[in-house]
Amino acid sequence: MLEERDGSVRHAAQRQAFSARFPASRLRGEGTVARRAWRREYVRRIVGVDALCALVAGAVGYVVRFGPPGVATEDVSLAVALALPVIWVAAMLVARTYEERYLWVGPEEFRRVLSAAALLLATVGTVSWAFKLEVARGFVVLALPMAAMLTLLQRFTQRRWLHRQHRHGRFQQTTLLVGHRAGVEALHAQIDRDAHHGYRVIGCALPRADGADAEVFDGLPVLGGFDELVDLVHRYEVDTVAVLPSPELDGPALRRLGWGLEDTRAELLLAPAVTEVVGPRVSIRPVAGLPLLHVERPELTGVRRLTKEAFDAGSAAIGILFLAPVLVTIASIIKLTSRGPVFFKQERVGRDGRTFSMLKFRSMVVGADRMVEDLADRSDGNGVLFKKKDDPRVTAIGRILRRYSLDELPQLINVVRGEMSLVGPRPPLQTEVDQYGFDMHRRFLVKPGLTGLWQVSGRSDLSWDDSVRIDVRYVENWSLTFDFMILWKTAGAVLRGAGAY
Repeated sequence: MLEERDGSVRHAAQRQAFSARFPASRLRGEGTVARRAWRREYVRRIVGVDALCALVAGAVGYVVRFGPPGVATEDVSLAVALALPVIWVAAMLVARTYEERYLWVGPEEFRRVLSAAALLLATVGTVSWAFKLEVARGFVVLALPMAAMLTLLQRFTQRRWLHRQHRHGRFQQTTLLVGHRAGVEALHAQIDRDAHHGYRVIGCALPRADGADAEVFDGLPVLGGFDELVDLVHRYEVDTVAVLPSPELDGPALRRLGWGLEDTRAELLLAPAVTEVVGPRVSIRPVAGLPLLHVERPELTGVRRLTKEAFDAGSAAIGILFLAPVLVTIASIIKLTSRGPVFFKQERVGRDGRTFSMLKFRSMVVGADRMVEDLADRSDGNGVLFKKKDDPRVTAIGRILRRYSLDELPQLINVVRGEMSLVGPRPPLQTEVDQYGFDMHRRFLVKPGLTGLWQVSGRSDLSWDDSVRIDVRYVENWSLTFDFMILWKTAGAVLRGAGAY
């Protein structure tokens, strides 16, 4: 009787804490089906605009190759141009580019679009050769790549629109975090940082030994314990259950949880223990009759590394030539507006722990590095990195250079020398390295970069733990595709100037 009364009191407290954060008026009528209704509309819109992209590409390809219909009509190519929207959508469907698991986040959607376009190009060439169809090669070579480009552009645009909606609290799915306190706190912070993913955390479930009877943890209502998960999903109409590694939730327990969620619409997400290792390095393989997670070694040597270094050196050399007028202009302004050298040289730690002299346009007064101790107690950094938003050492022109990262351009010379890469971890000072833990030394397996995940993820606004996690993630998952993605995002990060001070 006493246990029953205690349970009622605890559930009442949980409901009260939950209602304080998410009033009933916001949840009434918002079942999982209603919250996911936007997905069908999103997919239909993508299908329709994909077909429109193919129609435009077919029309442009035909007109460029043959002129307007009726001027120099080519029946077979005209038929292909008219049928291209249907063929294109069918190819996207076969490549599974309309499946929800590949949409909204991650590069897999775009990779599948490119794969489908390449396969369709090969198929058209093979079929036209096999059946001796007179399909103009000029038309095919122009229309299909254009269809792929337009499709990628429209999907990227729609994804950005959806991310903006997520950030404004629309089209979200309720999420329950399951795990121990440390894991729940870290995942909650990560979800808050990446609000564009659209997960709205409504509470957490903790093991009994970790405080499942508490009312609130990390600003979240503690809705119950591990033994109540299925009941919690029904009670609060949870859309997503995110489970962190916990000894209490072993294989049999997770299997039973999955069975219990089968009669709900909730998605089950399992966070692996190696959260920073993602992408092609991870695969599930059958071993001794069991599906085990296989983690490949990171490819940090060999042909891929040589390819990266050749790309870096070549691109940096071209960049220096192309940006020469800009570099000369900036150097002249610095020389005319403040006393001291144009360039600032500083010893940084590179690959394998070797030091090198990193170049930057001077954006501070002469001797600024010797003034750090006087300003250390007023740092806006993360405890290891010294940063100050209103740094009195920065010159007038320096503020502009730092705002748009123009002071970093001379590091292209470091890239040509082979001391740095275009993309990589941020080059640290020796004083920072002296404070590194074991994990952070992993970053010395690759060259530091002119840009990197740190720069496109918030820069100086990041905490030290986030900086470590981001650097380790880059090293663990490096690829040329990953580098290109970071370079693409760098332009937006520079224009926004977030964390640049």
